[in-house]
Amino acid sequence: MSTAENAKIQYESGQDLVSFLAITDQGDHKDFRSADPLWSNRAGYEPDVKPNGLATGGTVSVAASGTSDVVDVTALTTYLAGVLTSVIAGTNKAVTRGTASPVAPCKKSSITITGAGAIAVVAGLEGAAFSTTRGAAGGPPYILPTSVEICQIWLSSAASSAVTASEIKQVVGTHCERYDYPTWEENRFNVESGVIGNAGITFASALPLIHSAASPVVGVPKAVYAQYYEPAFTDVPKSDAFVPPETSNSVSSKQIYGTTLGSSSSSLGQGSFTAYLQDGIADGILALKNMNLFFKFFQNKLNSTPYLVMQGKLGISRAFPAGDQITAACTISAESAAAEVTG
Repeated sequence: MSTAENAKIQYESGQDLVSFLAITDQGDHKDFRSADPLWSNRAGYEPDVKPNGLATGGTVSVAASGTSDVVDVTALTTYLAGVLTSVIAGTNKAVTRGTASPVAPCKKSSITITGAGAIAVVAGLEGAAFSTTRGAAGGPPYILPTSVEICQIWLSSAASSAVTASEIKQVVGTHCERYDYPTWEENRFNVESGVIGNAGITFASALPLIHSAASPVVGVPKAVYAQYYEPAFTDVPKSDAFVPPETSNSVSSKQIYGTTLGSSSSSLGQGSFTAYLQDGIADGILALKNMNLFFKFFQNKLNSTPYLVMQGKLGISRAFPAGDQITAACTISAESAAAEVTG
């Protein structure tokens, strides 16, 4: 008979800061992962994800001076390598036009913020007609991986003149990179087929491949940075009766004429365990009551695998009997079921 006589429970007792680092595109340009398997979500230690991109300001407009072939840019803030960077306004920022001979009057230029926090204009290739393909004749240019695109200027005439409002394109996601678009979901832990992968984020849609530093050109998405805390674990010294948070299914039915209609639903139950305390007041785990923490359960404390991992809010209800051990009935209110790590 298999028992959990040699089991142990661990809880997230501390956190180690990992300052802003680039997280890695997994190849689909939506899934980006860090170098660590777990991101803490304890209050005050939550992940901070900051993709490169415009945060505030940065409106590009017709030049107030009326000068030909220039635009004005308002002051802005942008995230660069996780840092909110302020950039002063720019006036009379020059853009170039296509040539008349050979006939290639169409040219797109990107208004960008460099990795050093300066406004820079990057010219595309001129063409006979506009193109939506990066790096193509008449298309927008590729920009450096450390830069942020905030606008495109589309000029279709070789004749020098003032840039018009209709030639200024600043649609978010098409001509302008914001740090908060597209939105994303955090994957603070990730277990697939029994193997724990690295934590990270998943964007709602794939990031466009508008950046490149290579020759020949290889398009890459914008840089994505994250700061997070890697949890440190401590054993619950004396514990018992662990129940993981798991999904249960139920069926309901309704009888109608001639048949029965059935439907199923799922619900996630609380995890729980009992902790036996020293004095019920100064025990380390008590200081983390109501915190969102990671927990691990090992059926055999002598083995590093298999184990269960879960993240949820710790609830504690203490009992102080006169003639018995002081205990805490602990609950784990998780957002998802415990995951099995087998290898």
